[in-house]
Amino acid sequence: MPEPHPAASAGVVLVNLGTPDQPTVPAVRRYLREFLSDRRVVDLPPPLWRPILELHILHGHARRSTAKYASVWYDSGSPLLVHMNDVADGLRTRLAGAGVAVEAAMRYGHPALGQVLADLRRDGLDRVLVVPMYPQFATSTTATVIDALSRCLATSQNLPEVRWVRSWPTDPGYIEAMAARIEQTWAEQGRPDFTAGHKLLLSFHGIPESMVEAGDPYPQECQATAAALRQRLGLTDQQCLLTFQSKFSHSPWLTPATIDTVAELAQSGVERLDVFCPGFTVDCLETLEEIGLLNRDEFLSHGGQTFVRVPCLNDHPAQLDALEGLIRRHLSGWLD
Repeated sequence: MPEPHPAASAGVVLVNLGTPDQPTVPAVRRYLREFLSDRRVVDLPPPLWRPILELHILHGHARRSTAKYASVWYDSGSPLLVHMNDVADGLRTRLAGAGVAVEAAMRYGHPALGQVLADLRRDGLDRVLVVPMYPQFATSTTATVIDALSRCLATSQNLPEVRWVRSWPTDPGYIEAMAARIEQTWAEQGRPDFTAGHKLLLSFHGIPESMVEAGDPYPQECQATAAALRQRLGLTDQQCLLTFQSKFSHSPWLTPATIDTVAELAQSGVERLDVFCPGFTVDCLETLEEIGLLNRDEFLSHGGQTFVRVPCLNDHPAQLDALEGLIRRHLSGWLD
């Protein structure tokens, strides 16, 4: 349970996607059932989707997912939750003097957004800023947080004043934080030789093309982030590529796919590939296992020699700087 906030005048809730409580089949099934039952995530009629989910996804896929979670699980718990708590702790320290309480929440799983909001209201906070931890807006991420927030408010008899952050794809602090993380990795492991054909790949989570056709602005925001980061790093679009990962269904998703691109680059003679995931503010299954293990093996098995996974921003001081600035701007008028 979060600590009480008697001196706080406003609350900030950082919301990420979610995680199983443990790397076990029952826990993963509970998490996947909640996550994949959201119509924003899988836009199929429930009578059609429910049998697929219950009879196929929650059996074979859940077991495979459990093995993946187990391969990256920390001694201290779920990587996503551990890093989210670290970010919340860092911001809590920075914002305590301004009378701001900071908590981490999950859209699916625990700690649930509704419970975190209820705890803040219990402590008397009637001003809350909700920050979906997705720099690029997407229907299946940011919009689901606002859906959940709306449902929480719909059952309250004493509504707080609420603000929320939509997205920040080209925020200067965010771009600088990503550049700092990448340059730190290069200082530690050597800078790629782009004149020799080395590449930096920016891998964003994919979404179905049908969502884009319905009006989702996600790919445009990813492209804007990539363009700003390339400019900051002084790279061309041939040296710094944009791809999409984590395809889930058989329907068309955004391309080019990360897993395909990784293999193609290795086969074409690219010796070193660095991969960074701008859309993931903290490390999680998709960055640690999918990029750090699956895509690494794909690159090396097709002839690549060096694969470098650049860590996510996590609680890097530059990320905390960026988020603190973002939060202070959105709290304007609420703080002394």
